[in-house]
Amino acid sequence: MERASFSSAMKYKSAAKVSFSSLVVLGLSIVGIHYWMETKSYLLDDQTLARIAEKYVGLPHQEAFDKVHAELMESYPGHILPPEEAQWMFVNAGGWKGAMCMIHASITEYVIFFGTAVDTVGHSGRYWANISDTVLTGTFRQWSEGTTVSQVFHPGDTILHVWGDVTMVQWSEGTWMVEYGRGFLPSTLPFTFSDTIFSTQDIWGLLKILGLYIRLLCRELACYMGELVD
Repeated sequence: MERASFSSAMKYKSAAKVSFSSLVVLGLSIVGIHYWMETKSYLLDDQTLARIAEKYVGLPHQEAFDKVHAELMESYPGHILPPEEAQWMFVNAGGWKGAMCMIHASITEYVIFFGTAVDTVGHSGRYWANISDTVLTGTFRQWSEGTTVSQVFHPGDTILHVWGDVTMVQWSEGTWMVEYGRGFLPSTLPFTFSDTIFSTQDIWGLLKILGLYIRLLCRELACYMGELVD
């Protein structure tokens, strides 16, 4: 009996050491990633993209997207997916449903065109990333945690969702926007795909998004290697 108790105690201590070591590794990883994100250089920033998008507010949304796309292609050659390769895909997350067209993505940045042809509402998600949206058409309503009132944003407005914040979000029919995200993007994937996995079960749609993201990561790697060679 004593030997069994001693063996159980040793197993408990061993498991505790492993758990503690795992927490230490996780903590150091988070600190390291955060420091890297704070000190690395970025391709874009939210203000630059907002200024580009604001120039085309008032145009039909597809025309505005085309002009923003063309300007980004010219300003950041090699980093932006060409129009003939871009595609619109459904996204389900937090109870809302929208469509996105991803034209740039890396481990720490992305640019998408986003919106909805129907009214939709849901949870924003709580991200390890900053996300900004410039409204081109329609209206976007946001209700921030800790408040009892919501804000409505109109064409030309830019909304900043700071990492760690959470809101309720609502898009009216025909709301389209240009979105820029900066942060540790792999951390956003569980929220992005949770509704698809546990509700709609549109696995083909999930695979299309993942496939495009991997293609864009490879594009960024090719650009990085090309810059090193030059």
